[in-house]
Amino acid sequence: MSTYKNKEQKRLGQKGLVALIAFLSAFTPLSTDLYLPSLPGMTNYFHAPVNIVNLTLILFFIFYSAGILFWGPLSDKYGRRPVLLAGMIIYASASLMCACAGNIYQLIIFRVFQAAGGSSASAVATAIVKDVYDGRKRESFLALVNSMVVVAPAVAPVLGAAMLTFTTWRGVFWILTGAGLLALAGGAALEETIGVRYTGTIFQTMGRLGTVLKNPGFASLLLVFSLCSIPMLSFVASSSYIYIKWFGLSEQVYSYFFALNALCLLLGPLLYINLSRRFYRSSIIIACFAAMTLGGLLVRGLGNFSPWLFAVSLIPCTIAGSCLRPPGTNLMLEQQREDTGSASSLMGCCALLMGSLGMFLISLDWANTIFALGIMNFLTGLTGGAFWLLFSKKPFIKQVPDAFAAAPARQAR
Repeated sequence: MSTYKNKEQKRLGQKGLVALIAFLSAFTPLSTDLYLPSLPGMTNYFHAPVNIVNLTLILFFIFYSAGILFWGPLSDKYGRRPVLLAGMIIYASASLMCACAGNIYQLIIFRVFQAAGGSSASAVATAIVKDVYDGRKRESFLALVNSMVVVAPAVAPVLGAAMLTFTTWRGVFWILTGAGLLALAGGAALEETIGVRYTGTIFQTMGRLGTVLKNPGFASLLLVFSLCSIPMLSFVASSSYIYIKWFGLSEQVYSYFFALNALCLLLGPLLYINLSRRFYRSSIIIACFAAMTLGGLLVRGLGNFSPWLFAVSLIPCTIAGSCLRPPGTNLMLEQQREDTGSASSLMGCCALLMGSLGMFLISLDWANTIFALGIMNFLTGLTGGAFWLLFSKKPFIKQVPDAFAAAPARQAR
């Protein structure tokens, strides 16, 4: 049965809670996509090679992943609100230091601290959803939040490119400093959502990560759905070089193509909401992995000819990957009755680690980056689909009622 469990948000209200969760969930794309148009220019500004400048992205994701593993279990012990407040203080301070960095190595170090603080947002956001919502309501809410979240990657590159017309890359980090302060204010207004806190020691609290990973239902689904981050973040890392250096577009025009891809991300969760009323969840998941496989072939075959063909051929991969997020997240949360913060941490960490792997792979010295991106999407769709077919019928997977399957029963009553 779907219920809203913790209704008391006297300062934020339910709409304010939705907005805060969406904002916190968008911290990863906000912290990366806003300065993507600046990356090619930063190589000239710092007189640094591409692989060194890309460390500001790659190390951000690695330490963001590690930070999630730290904050999530702590939120099970101390609560979501104090963890969020501590993380946002670190994030805002590090963003300010990034804006003042004197060389590329200082920027890399400050980005590490920015990642460590910002990861509290992702660790807390998903845990709050589990605290507050149950069942199919949670799945619908996750789809809504995911749809709202893609506003950040859609708007961020356009805003970042526009900022370059009157400021430098430093202005980007001033904006991120403001975002951290805004999230800090939201955290101050948040009423605690956790019901029962873990009472063990700090070491026992961190050990709950291992307990959650021993759950075969959670671990197998974690593998399946984390794979989707490989091609998604490899595109994030390579997009500016593909559009600006390979196709010769300006930073402003690149931002429009990137926004097009981000808007396609918006369609995925909305598409899932509609499809789930007509088809079984498992069928939708299989279709999404198949679409990703086909899209990878399209990118490989057509992507080199023009920026428009590249963008269009990538659309099936983008929509399919974002369509998988609501059912995947909900299924993983359903496997774990307790230790929600730890489960949320592992979900965020594994997704970002897989994404970091994709960013590392796409940063290698490929003769044709578009070809490599197409192969990544193809292999991810093929592997993810095979793993889903292998694991989904196993008895250790806790099944979640389908909205489509429940509709005839409601009509009969």
